[in-house]
Amino acid sequence: MNFNVVLPFLSSTLSLVFFLFLVDQWRDRRKPYQAIWAAGMLWYALSAGTEWIGGAFGWSEPLYRTWYLIGAIWVAGWLGLGTVYLLGRTRFGYAFAFSLFLAGLFTFLTQAKYDYPRSGIAPLLYFLVAMLLAAGVVILSYRRSARWPALAAAAIVGGSVVSAVMVATVTLASPGWVVDPVTHIPTGDLFPGYIRLLTPFFNITGAFALSLGAIYSAYVFMPKRRLVRYEIRRDRGAGSFARNLLLAPVAITVNLVASLPGTFRALFAGRLNSRVPATILIAVGGMIPAITSGMERFGATSGFFVGELLGVVFLFAGFLVSIEVFREVRVPFTAVVLWHRRAEEAS
Repeated sequence: MNFNVVLPFLSSTLSLVFFLFLVDQWRDRRKPYQAIWAAGMLWYALSAGTEWIGGAFGWSEPLYRTWYLIGAIWVAGWLGLGTVYLLGRTRFGYAFAFSLFLAGLFTFLTQAKYDYPRSGIAPLLYFLVAMLLAAGVVILSYRRSARWPALAAAAIVGGSVVSAVMVATVTLASPGWVVDPVTHIPTGDLFPGYIRLLTPFFNITGAFALSLGAIYSAYVFMPKRRLVRYEIRRDRGAGSFARNLLLAPVAITVNLVASLPGTFRALFAGRLNSRVPATILIAVGGMIPAITSGMERFGATSGFFVGELLGVVFLFAGFLVSIEVFREVRVPFTAVVLWHRRAEEAS
């Protein structure tokens, strides 16, 4: 069995089914994050589809360019943007700003470590863009403005357009595509550094937003035990605000771990809000492909297709578990109801 064909085919098929469910949900409820997640899952399906076609019928230059643009650059950024819009009215903006900072820093350090040819000023430019975006998100979040997701959207959409132009116009060495000689999994080695550095910029921002947003949502809806207390309030002064903002990640981490026993008890007693297991599954689904694709930079490509499939499996499972998905689960674009969900009150 050729796993380089079977695994991408399964990933592409499941992602496409997920995309149809999301579009159907958006038609019913018209929430922006549903449409954005649908776009992200469409990119996921198309990216895995290029891998299936390449593995089954052979690679070509247009297929290779499409794979890199959609899979290596777009997918994680668009899925993370969906989470940004879902949590746009919360304090998640500070966490997203931190994701942008990490993306800019890691992009800069990636070039320092690997010294990609033809990078030019891209490492510094991407770092500065990330810092400016992070500062803008922090300022808007501090003002309790609901416009910070729009700033994130401008960055992702604008970056997608720019990256599309870059990938479409760059000259690639013959034969126009490259795969790992051992695993036969495609790599980005033919692209110049200024394009390759877009992958950590998009992927770290998107993967952190998706995973951190899911963990944050799980924390919000789980029965909590607060060992470390914090209060992010502007009316206590700038000093108190800054201290509590820095304390918040530590407090949430400690309180989340301390809350796990009570969460398991609520789960086994049937009292746990369905958003908690759903968002945990989504967090895992966001982390797995981020880890396996990140390992590709260290020459470990063998787990790439496995991580890709596990990622969409966990994301789809979290989507279906969540009470927020449907009050009734039906075949997409039909009136055929598969089952009804019980009502659940929001915390």
